[in-house]
Amino acid sequence: MEITAGKLAELVNGTVDGDANAIVNNFAKIEEAKKGCLTFLANPLYTHYIYTTEASVVLVKRDFVAEHPISATLVRVDDPYATLAMLLNYVSNQQVRKHGIEQPCFIAEGVTLPDDVYVGAFAYIGKDVKIGKNVCIYPQSYIGDNVSIGDNCIVYPGVKIYHNCVIGNNCILHAGVVIGGDGFGFAPENGEYMKIAQIGNVVVCDDVEIGANTTIDRATMGSTVIHKGVKLDNLIQIAHNVEIGEHTVMAAQVGVAGSAKIGSHNMVGGQVGFAGHIKVGNNNKFGAQSGVPNSIGDNNSVLGSPVVSAMDFARQTVYMKRLGDLFKDVSALKKELADRKQQ
Repeated sequence: MEITAGKLAELVNGTVDGDANAIVNNFAKIEEAKKGCLTFLANPLYTHYIYTTEASVVLVKRDFVAEHPISATLVRVDDPYATLAMLLNYVSNQQVRKHGIEQPCFIAEGVTLPDDVYVGAFAYIGKDVKIGKNVCIYPQSYIGDNVSIGDNCIVYPGVKIYHNCVIGNNCILHAGVVIGGDGFGFAPENGEYMKIAQIGNVVVCDDVEIGANTTIDRATMGSTVIHKGVKLDNLIQIAHNVEIGEHTVMAAQVGVAGSAKIGSHNMVGGQVGFAGHIKVGNNNKFGAQSGVPNSIGDNNSVLGSPVVSAMDFARQTVYMKRLGDLFKDVSALKKELADRKQQ
């Protein structure tokens, strides 16, 4: 992409502060950008870089006020981060997507593939699979029997989708994702564990993105459901019969135990653990490494294990830091009491 600051401002409904003819042809972080790069300022912690950056153009908020001279041209927008995301997606969409069927691969007899599909080498597509338009299935992926994949999906290398699972439209499954592995179901019997057959499936709804090496287990009965717009990071474990509500986002290494129901628009930090069979409401924020043993309602911001409100967690952290002094004070008081008894 090569574009002037003026044309860029027209594209993103922004205004130019500086040289409208400044040309950019690449993206970079504000602290690393060189001439010809477009960068952005969204986090106030990075404000000092705007005065030293070598970038040609910087996206800033409309109300940004410079305290020192800036050599770069500024393009003022409502939300620099969202604008950058839009531009990155625009550039990504300009890249030519692969088409055609590479060999060797296996496609079961009777499976009909759209003309614009891409199937990479060593991919396996089982019986009665249904694949939508403009789907890319990269090499070494496995699509089990009776799987359904909607339009405009990307299945990156090494993805495994077990039988009977459903993937909606506009989904992205990154390398190593496993959809529909058996749920962890075993019944104790005479000191041993008898496997409980997992005969359900996984349903991934539209506009879901699943990070590398994340696993979503099939239901014992019924479906494990990932609702519309959910974004899952890498290395997440979603157990059987879990339901995750629309537009919930989860960072890496989250674990959700069986039959937990997570509501919509939740923000979940890394390494958070949810106990099984609990219900989580909507619009909650869970700090990293939180442990959630019980059900929780709506509009909470929590931290810790077990979770408490963010304010209580901050107060507990302060108390913990002062424990050493508290023990010293108690020891001094005990010594003083002992001395007084002797007197």
